[in-house]
Amino acid sequence: MRRCEYEQIVAAGVLGDDRVELLYGTIVAMSPHGPEHDDRLGELAERLIAALGSRAKVRVQSAFAASDGSEPEPDLAVVPRRSYRDAHPSDAWLIVEVADASLRKDRGPKARLYAESGVEEYWVVNLVDRAIELHAEPRDGTYALVTVHRPGETIALRRFPDVAMAVGDVVGPA
Repeated sequence: MRRCEYEQIVAAGVLGDDRVELLYGTIVAMSPHGPEHDDRLGELAERLIAALGSRAKVRVQSAFAASDGSEPEPDLAVVPRRSYRDAHPSDAWLIVEVADASLRKDRGPKARLYAESGVEEYWVVNLVDRAIELHAEPRDGTYALVTVHRPGETIALRRFPDVAMAVGDVVGPA
């Protein structure tokens, strides 16, 4: 299925209230969110919005036009500041997935998709292992650089190096 067809189905209300996204031409169910997932996502979104101000737009659980056959809904995307009233963003400086039950999908097909889409930086906020897995330098459908950051360390956005936060504040207490 192509993204334009998917968007027509969504606009027509065919999917109802189902939480789904389009990945590689297939409509895929999204994992339900637990309270910890939502708490960590909310905390990170608040921190990024406050730190970035008017330099970028922070979108939470909104569609991303990744390719002709994919429209995922990442937990968080830092995108250029402009209106997205007529089309979802197709470029992002940072995409974040908060992962517990979705960890395998976020490390696998989603990481590949975001790299193929040229997303500069992708974070997997790994709630299972209490770490942030940073993926950067997209090349040929993969990220050339993958690093793991743990509580006690600080992580900064590559596009906005002045925006840094303690990993422990993002992943929360064990």
